[in-house]
Amino acid sequence: MDRTLESLRHIIAQVLPHRDPALVFKDLNVVSMLQEFWESKQQQKAAFPSEGVVVYESLPAPGPPFVSYVTLPGGSCFGNFQCCLSRAEARRDAAKVALINSLFNELPSRRITKEFIMESVQEAVASTSGTLDDADDPSTSVGAYHYMLESNMGKTMLEFQELMTIFQLLHWNGSLKALRETKCSRQYSLDEKMRSHMALDWIMKERDSPGIVSQELRMALRQLEEARKAGQELRFYKEKKEILSLALTQICSDPDTSSPSDDQLSLTALCGYH
Repeated sequence: MDRTLESLRHIIAQVLPHRDPALVFKDLNVVSMLQEFWESKQQQKAAFPSEGVVVYESLPAPGPPFVSYVTLPGGSCFGNFQCCLSRAEARRDAAKVALINSLFNELPSRRITKEFIMESVQEAVASTSGTLDDADDPSTSVGAYHYMLESNMGKTMLEFQELMTIFQLLHWNGSLKALRETKCSRQYSLDEKMRSHMALDWIMKERDSPGIVSQELRMALRQLEEARKAGQELRFYKEKKEILSLALTQICSDPDTSSPSDDQLSLTALCGYH
């Protein structure tokens, strides 16, 4: 633990030379500190030069507790894990969680190595019911994932987050065939077009199984809240919520999508929530 803290102090001294490492996490101006951290990284390493720096999002609410999300260059997302009585407090808390993760991300153990790739491929094999032989075949989902990892050797986990989230979403959405067909994950970007395609898939699933979108959305909202309160990275859960909400908006505007039922009433209530 002492060695980790010393490593963090060294990182702070490198990336934020004007800050006192002992006072970084006690500074109330953590929002500007997070911005300064990523601006410094972009200048030093030209990290994500085509993207914005740090983006905040506050959920609309009539009163406390308030929720705020912060998205970093590369796509990683964090939120406030404490119960915040003001939007400013929620924003600072989210920034603090993001800053801590950004600093830990600079540790050598957070980089993609051969050992990490081996463990990740084994997990992918287990989750897709494939075999280790699939890892050498780029026409399989595991092989495409293996290629994606190999192409990002040496990058940090936060830098890899966008591609990791895409793989998770395609697996959740049952769209890994698309990943296999491209054979090159770098052709993917998590944009409105991809979200719309996935939302369309869920609209079709709703026609076959009325109520499935409202069920999945309730689960996604619960997962997002639990992950936020645990201080975890949120991109996958947040994207799930956005995709399902997009599908839900279309379903609610089309009364013929499914027949009226208890699930349809729940779905309508979620439309109001969205």
